[in-house]
Parts: sequence; structure tokens; C-alpha cells
Amino acid sequence: MMTDPISDFLTRLRNASKARLDECVSPHSVMKESIAAILKNEGYVTDLSTGTDAQGHKTLIVKMKYSNGAPVLTALNRVSTPGRRLYYRYTEIPRVLNGLGISILSTSKGLLKDADCRREKAGGELICNVW
Repeated sequence: MMTDPISDFLTRLRNASKARLDECVSPHSVMKESIAAILKNEGYVTDLSTGTDAQGHKTLIVKMKYSNGAPVLTALNRVSTPGRRLYYRYTEIPRVLNGLGISILSTSKGLLKDADCRREKAGGELICNVW
């Protein structure tokens, strides 16, 4: 049994990026798919799709992105953990690398990046920082 599947997904992405793999395969969940969609919209990954593994379980396949051989996805840090949840108002959301990176938050309006949270005036749980 896995205690933190989001952290496992972020670690898989980080490892695939550092190993310069073409794609990263992870067990599917709606939250993981939302995180991958935000990463795709922001240009950190190329594409995402769903598939099935040998046992018939649904999987999430993320195509990694590289620029001149270097990974575009430099770092993924899990901020809020199952043992320590961190919530922020929209005015208190910290900036990542002075605006060069993004934060992903779980809000009442779904998963949003930090700029969208400030625009929609929605706070929530800070899931991870990406740069």
C-alpha cells in the first residue's frame, strides 16, 4: 500500500527527467492527470495519455520534454505531505524562483497553478513547486 501516491508520481517524473527517458508511466488517478495536464500546458512535458498495463490497470503515460539534450523539468518539490498539509490564501501563495517556476494548488475550483489562483482569488492546499 502506498501512503502518498502524489509524491510517488512526482518522484517518477523527476527520475525520468534526470535519466532522460522518453516517457514516464505511472498508475492513473484524476489528480495525477490534472497535475500532468498543468505541466503540459506550462510546457514542462510534451504530451500525456492513458493506457493499461499487463494486469489491465489504467496507467498515465507522460512524454518528457528536453531542450538541447537538457531536461526542461529541472525540479519538482512536494510541499504539502499527508502528515503536514499546508494551506494558503490567494494573497499568501509564495512565488517560485521569483515567478520563473509555478506552484500547483488544490482548490475548490480544482487543481490550479499559482497565477490562476491569484486571478480567480482562490486559495487552497499547496501540492508542489515546479521549475
